[in-house]
Amino acid sequence: MTRQSPDNTEPASLPAFCRVTDTINRRICQWVSVATLAMVLITFAVVVLRYGFNVGWIALQESVMYLHSAVFMLAAAYTLRSDGHVRVDVFYRRLSPVSQAKVNLLGTLVLMLPTCSVIFLYSLPYVTASWRLMESSIEAGGLPLVFVLKTLLPVTAAMLMLQGLADIVRYTLMIKRAH
Repeated sequence: MTRQSPDNTEPASLPAFCRVTDTINRRICQWVSVATLAMVLITFAVVVLRYGFNVGWIALQESVMYLHSAVFMLAAAYTLRSDGHVRVDVFYRRLSPVSQAKVNLLGTLVLMLPTCSVIFLYSLPYVTASWRLMESSIEAGGLPLVFVLKTLLPVTAAMLMLQGLADIVRYTLMIKRAH
């Protein structure tokens, strides 16, 4: 019998790199769930202020956009780990778990890691220029944090690459155990 990890989804023998990556992404996703609640509450406040009191704050409206971006970009790696991304699995769902691991391994190596690497490398000059300018909103009264928002691009790519590497280890171990 294989000993399970504390969350009962993986063998405790899984390399520390995989467990640490999974834990970091899970904790980030817990923070993101709080950001989701904040986004809903702020959106409610914007609507009440706008239509109930005819008052509007650009910064408050932009904060919803910032939170929305953070929710999707920071939760991407955890969503990858929990296999929550949408897929068209007409054939995939009929495969055995080992065959699914082979498909996932190939997809991670051939598609995800190269794509994330390109996003990471191409976004760095863009983000660096934004930080140099301490770029802020073009709207009067907007948030002065555009440079922070743009930083999510390479951060998301890096988080996805780390999770992809952890998944490569996981898939490889699953394939080796089956043979």
